[in-house]
Amino acid sequence: VLLCGRGRVRRFVGGPLADAVAEAEYVQAGLRRLAHPGAEARLPLVEAAGARLQELLLAGAVPHLGAGPVVIVPPGALHRVPWALLPALRDRVLSVSPSAGSWLRARETEPPRDGRTVLVRGPGLATGGAEVPELADRYGTATVLEGDDAQVPRVLSELDGAGLAHLAAHGTFRADSPLFSALRMSDGPLIVHDFERLARSPYRIILSSCDTARLASVGADELLGLVTALLPLGTAGVVASSAPVNDAAVIPLMLALHKGLTAGLSLAESLRDARTTLPPDTVHQATGWAFAAFGAA
Repeated sequence: VLLCGRGRVRRFVGGPLADAVAEAEYVQAGLRRLAHPGAEARLPLVEAAGARLQELLLAGAVPHLGAGPVVIVPPGALHRVPWALLPALRDRVLSVSPSAGSWLRARETEPPRDGRTVLVRGPGLATGGAEVPELADRYGTATVLEGDDAQVPRVLSELDGAGLAHLAAHGTFRADSPLFSALRMSDGPLIVHDFERLARSPYRIILSSCDTARLASVGADELLGLVTALLPLGTAGVVASSAPVNDAAVIPLMLALHKGLTAGLSLAESLRDARTTLPPDTVHQATGWAFAAFGAA
């Protein structure tokens, strides 16, 4: 574990990588179960697994984290760790990056001048993307795409150069071909490759549905997926989930997240604060842990 900060780089020894990967898979299975009512008895087991993950991944670095924001740059094998579940990180301003280089690029990315907001509501969501109408009222001048307007060509046109995009749409992850992972629009899939057609992808993107942060390891430590495709294209920050989530529990989390953004907070700050507003039940807590902020916006 390399801890970089205050002009120093310190090295700590964590646990075996294989143990950490196995524990992360166990936690992912637990979060999938907690996304449905009736799994309250599993919550202590998932929290205990989070504590074990912390010992394996952070070990002696925990007392030296300081009080400021934390940026996690994990190796490819650990891309599915729900970092907000780790006790030492639960109340922190926390962001994740596929590499130190992508985080630095995100920090240097300037927001577009017009700062347009685009809200997209795809088909088939259990709640119908119920947060979108409320967000439309909050932002006032936002472009809202739903029904027949939420077709791939129109969505791409509106996303190009936007300041903030919120996409309430089912995600499909292709482990065999990550760049063909997709978000479901009214006329079919919006695949990762489609974003490469944009002159500039949105400065901030919020993906409010399941599995949108899943990545696949390629080669020694390269990661492929929607998040890693967006960061080099002009996106400085993404909020997405690494596990299936409860559609109804997502709504209060997203509304609180946007409240932070309109108050001038970053994605990571807004997500940290949004988690504290959720009801204390198991489904809402698991939903909050499943989401992460990627990049530096």
